[in-house]
Amino acid sequence: MTSTAAPTVVVVDGGYELAEGGRWVDGRYVYVDILSGRLFEVRDDDGPAVRQLARLDVPLGAVAPVADRPGTWIAAAGTGIALLTPDGALEWLDRPEDRTPLPSRMNDGVADPAGRFWTGSMAYDGTHGAGSLYRTDPDGTVARVLDGLTIANGPAFTVDGTILYLADTAAGTILRCRIDLVSGDLSGGPETFARLSEAEGSPDGMTVDDEGCLWVAMWGAGTVRRYHPDGRLLQTLTVPAPHPTSVCLHPGGNRLFVTTARYGVTSPTPASGAVLSVPVAARATAACSWRGRS
Repeated sequence: MTSTAAPTVVVVDGGYELAEGGRWVDGRYVYVDILSGRLFEVRDDDGPAVRQLARLDVPLGAVAPVADRPGTWIAAAGTGIALLTPDGALEWLDRPEDRTPLPSRMNDGVADPAGRFWTGSMAYDGTHGAGSLYRTDPDGTVARVLDGLTIANGPAFTVDGTILYLADTAAGTILRCRIDLVSGDLSGGPETFARLSEAEGSPDGMTVDDEGCLWVAMWGAGTVRRYHPDGRLLQTLTVPAPHPTSVCLHPGGNRLFVTTARYGVTSPTPASGAVLSVPVAARATAACSWRGRS
């Protein structure tokens, strides 16, 4: 295992409270600021020009592109899942967290290679066991796949879509689930892929590279970890912000984008609440689309 202080570039010094959900989509990097409900894109890596794509009146956990509908996103927003249209309107598919006993919101989310959208939830007060994992199928049906989580975060899929990694941030665990490609159901229960101590930080946003290795943003530790599929820790990168929240590998290789948060930071720096770029010897495919109704 190697541990290095990464030569980091601040791509966007946005002062975001909780930047998250970084994805590479159609030649651009997109990300959210969860608590302010904003969606952004960065199109020019060399001289980044940031554009706000949407601003909602509810928290925005993550988005994925909708296939064959340019400018439309499927969004984990507020208490549910909605289509976010180019004019910024929300077309709700379901609001499952409206039916929970505690005030809750949707959190991180991602589309899988089969065209389904997966997103986690959490209670605002972080109540243990109040979070869930949801799957939105192409017909728009939303199903609860797992419950009993606390802060469901960082869903990430292998390239073939057969393995889902899911972080329960508050519990300090990374789960691995086998997925039935046809139905999208879990094949058996989740297994523990990694368990982190408080000193190691809490697993947040994640992604899988082309070699099948898992990259994990470690909230509270100021690090990003890379794990072999067999669970071995291969590399730890230190970044200049205590709360990295998501990781995204450039499809062209050699660049890792990291979002960070100012939330909970007593003395924030320009790297807190920002988008960072770190040179790495890895790449990944671009974000998958939700292949839902047109």
